[in-house]
Amino acid sequence: QVQLVESGGGLVQPGGSLRLSCVGSGFTCNNHWMYWVRQAPGKGLEWVASTDTAGGGAWYADSVRRRFSISKDCSKNTLYLRMNNLKPEDSARYYCATIDRIGVISPAEYTYRGQGTQVTVSA
Repeated sequence: QVQLVESGGGLVQPGGSLRLSCVGSGFTCNNHWMYWVRQAPGKGLEWVASTDTAGGGAWYADSVRRRFSISKDCSKNTLYLRMNNLKPEDSARYYCATIDRIGVISPAEYTYRGQGTQVTVSA
């Protein structure tokens, strides 16, 4: 049974930083691409970033490129999202996710997704 548990969200001022973590279980970390997605109130699910099986590749939505950094440590079954220079429009619930295919940068659907962690960017 796949489980994904996110942590690290909170309230931060514009320009601030946060690091989100996601601990996974029930699947082999280095056999899966993994993703961060987010959902703001009243909006749909938005893809944020992806990393490949080895964690050496990274892809980002235009809105977060050069501010966010995705990484994973499969020795700890943990996915990370480092977020710098946060903006109010980054406020959302952030989820980590994975699917049962590889090579998909921005999936239309996610097979497995955690419960999320809330990020609020406000002065």
